[in-house]
Amino acid sequence: MKKSVVAFSTLAILSSTFVSPALAGTYTVKSGDNLSKIAQKHNTTVKDLKQLNNLKSDFLRINQKLITPNSKTTSNASSVSMKTTKKTTYTIVSGDTLTRIANKHNLTLAELMKMNNLKSDRIYAGAKLIVSKSTTTTTIDLPGSSKPSSGTQTPANSSTYIVVKGDTLSNISRKTNLTVAQLKSINSLKSDLIRVGQKLKLSKSASTAPADKNDGGKVEAPSSGNKVAKLVSEAKKLIGTPYSWAGSSPSGFDCSGFIYYTFKKAGYDVPRLSSSTYYDMGKKVTSPKSGDLIFFATGSNKSVISHMGIYLGGGEFIHASSSKGVTISTTSNSYFKSKIIGYRSL
Repeated sequence: MKKSVVAFSTLAILSSTFVSPALAGTYTVKSGDNLSKIAQKHNTTVKDLKQLNNLKSDFLRINQKLITPNSKTTSNASSVSMKTTKKTTYTIVSGDTLTRIANKHNLTLAELMKMNNLKSDRIYAGAKLIVSKSTTTTTIDLPGSSKPSSGTQTPANSSTYIVVKGDTLSNISRKTNLTVAQLKSINSLKSDLIRVGQKLKLSKSASTAPADKNDGGKVEAPSSGNKVAKLVSEAKKLIGTPYSWAGSSPSGFDCSGFIYYTFKKAGYDVPRLSSSTYYDMGKKVTSPKSGDLIFFATGSNKSVISHMGIYLGGGEFIHASSSKGVTISTTSNSYFKSKIIGYRSL
């Protein structure tokens, strides 16, 4: 039995319940970190990080703990979301194989290997494997903060709620005494993406008249001709804009900042997220059309989303390239062809 493998397996399951720093609302400062890097990593701003942590300057200490939002928050943030993951483990016995263990726990081999960060199918008796995970989300109100307010208020006994600027499903759930899961179920929402003016039902029997003639109570994906034309037009206006890490303005873009800015200019109320998060929240597309998003794994790990663009049709996409800035490339390009992960629509 190789000690390194056992040590790794034991380290991976020291605690069956843990809080993931990237998702859970806390982050430990490492050597080389600064507020800008940490803000980008957690899809927020330096201003919001400083306010959440009552920082008076940009000075950080190694091993300092910072509160981080679960998703980008506004400057008057009143809470952060903590995700706690509980793991169930299995102790390998003599004669076990990964396939047998996966079948025993209703997993595919790929799921079991990914869950345990395994690069091969070699296992050893006595080592432990994670065989299930369950995640719960807890919202924590920040001391001394105030709830977002707006000119539009929804009465407590109303059967519908109109989304206002700064709203998230989390703060709407607190206003309406419903859980986020209940809001998503009642409104048949597949992601946490909502838009200003959208009407949400607060009960199964509630009726949601469209906030405007195109709304229908849901975020409209860029599928209609006019919407696609607007999105593509705004994207092409930015051709030649230089690349800038964490950039999301015409002075410079990174790949996800380009998507955020372009969708906003085309009339969508989308949050500023990373490429991988856009991929996770999007709806899978098997026959991509103009206006859909295309995703790539350009790093050493071929399963990690690290780049994205807007598909234009005909095998072309527009994106913020680190070498050329905003440009149009083809899916048959020798560099991109083997790195395509898939397509999604928001």
